[in-house]
Amino acid sequence: MPVGMIKTSENWAILLIRIALGTIMFAHGAQKVFGWWGGPGFNQWTNQPAPFSEMRPSWLWMGAAALSELVGGSMVIIGLYTRIGAFLIVCVMLVAILGVHWGSGFFLKDGGFEFALALFGMAAALMVHGGGAASVDAQMQGG
Repeated sequence: MPVGMIKTSENWAILLIRIALGTIMFAHGAQKVFGWWGGPGFNQWTNQPAPFSEMRPSWLWMGAAALSELVGGSMVIIGLYTRIGAFLIVCVMLVAILGVHWGSGFFLKDGGFEFALALFGMAAALMVHGGGAASVDAQMQGG
């Protein structure tokens, strides 16, 4: 793995973003993959249509989204290849914003994209910054 993927600073504030974002994404992924916390589970989730008609086969894209949330959230929580985990989340949130929530406007109460945008922004910040001091990435780089 190139050093740039794990390079990070000694900033401890990033831990707060990682824990919040990672927990939210892991929980949503676990709903979709395992059916935990009242979620649909993998079979039901992957039988839904994808947000864009060009995303075929739908089951593949829906499965990739669910696994990206679960795995990306886990990677972000522990700070292991944080930029890769954050990239997975950025991809899912971009599709959620444009393909699911955009038509409902901005506000969450109307089904809008504000929550997905906040998660997108957190993940994008982690892509730029990395995992911070309290991460496996920092340990691997010798920090």
